[in-house]
Amino acid sequence: MNSADLGRRVGVPSTALFTDQYELTMVQAALKAGTADRHSVFEAFTRRLPEGRRYGVVAGVGRVLDAVENFHFDDEILTFLRERNVVDGPTLAWLADYRFSGDIWGYPEGEVYFPGSPVLRVEGSFAECVLLETVILSILNHDSAIAAAASRMSVAASGRGLIEMGARRTHELSAVASARAAYVGGFDTTSDLAAGFRYNIPTVGTSAHAFTLLHDTERDAFQAQVDSLGRDTTLLVDTYDVAEAVRAAVEVAGTGLGAVRIDSGDLLLVAHRVRQQLDELGATRTKIVVTSDLDEYAIASLAAAPVDAYGVGTQLVTGSGHPTCSMVYKLVARADSADPAEPLRPVAKKSLGSKSSTGGRKWAARRLDEYGVAEAEVVGTGPVPADLADRQLLVELVRGGEVVAREPLDAARERHIAARAGLPMSATQLSRGEPVIPTEFV
Repeated sequence: MNSADLGRRVGVPSTALFTDQYELTMVQAALKAGTADRHSVFEAFTRRLPEGRRYGVVAGVGRVLDAVENFHFDDEILTFLRERNVVDGPTLAWLADYRFSGDIWGYPEGEVYFPGSPVLRVEGSFAECVLLETVILSILNHDSAIAAAASRMSVAASGRGLIEMGARRTHELSAVASARAAYVGGFDTTSDLAAGFRYNIPTVGTSAHAFTLLHDTERDAFQAQVDSLGRDTTLLVDTYDVAEAVRAAVEVAGTGLGAVRIDSGDLLLVAHRVRQQLDELGATRTKIVVTSDLDEYAIASLAAAPVDAYGVGTQLVTGSGHPTCSMVYKLVARADSADPAEPLRPVAKKSLGSKSSTGGRKWAARRLDEYGVAEAEVVGTGPVPADLADRQLLVELVRGGEVVAREPLDAARERHIAARAGLPMSATQLSRGEPVIPTEFV
């Protein structure tokens, strides 16, 4: 069973109320005006990357597909809407039969994106597409922010292990989504069992300081843990004196001790001292795991330390300072009727300042230089140039209301590694900068 199957097996209740009220009132007004069925194209994109970020990471696509499939109005929801007088009777009748029947194209999960990238394109009637705005943005903005932070941390870790452990620092449902997005962005494991169950992400965890404090001595705690979990376990060694704890850990578990975890102090200094002590005690294969409010900068600062894995919580699940991607969902084209064959007319917001958008149904491709490295994100509304035909980024996700592109989560994770590797080397710099490649509109 792959991760996508596992996600469906858990079962997701209706997502229809994960929306803003004005989505429904727009449908009511459009139904009354006779414009609700007009063939329309919406696109999700961001006008800019979070300040200082050089690329974005598309995450949450699989969750969007689940949300679209489960977007329906059952009797309980319809009763709620009726009792609150949210919409009128004819609109309630229309909602009762709602199932998305249109098409969705988008960047595959794990791909990178830039300002103006049409990350998701939703096409169908105005009414059926507009209803999906809030839930789509909720998922993409959150998951892509977490995946981008995870990707930066993965770069900083340079191949060392990464453990997602932020469940206690965010909402319980956000914790599951965060673990999934972190896995796409390059993390290896999670401490959150719900994420492991739903998405088949490897889970890890042994003990906290409370377990040591429960016992009369630190040695007693170590012995109890080793007796229960085996010598390959990870012992937490910074409850009292680290040097004494390391000595006791090796005496209890032997030189085959799996790992020790350090959760406080000057991690660079302590890690070096612990590595030296472990080696002197003969535990040369015992690994060192560090935790304690890490972010990508702290991880990078530990590059010279003898650390084997990093556990990251708060900074990861809050996007390391950027908890959203500022994606928007805009109507970019529409016809004068419900006929999909009728020509579309580009439409766009022309606000003052930075909130204007570009009309027209768009394609996107990534142009490469002579070395096969990305040099521009090219976005257009007309014919795709011949030299970019095989570099197009959008893939079909939903056809006629049916999901056609589910995939295991590992596929998205592997795609991100490949996409990031195809960017200029400066993409992996942690210093603040502009997007690593420009977006060209043609």
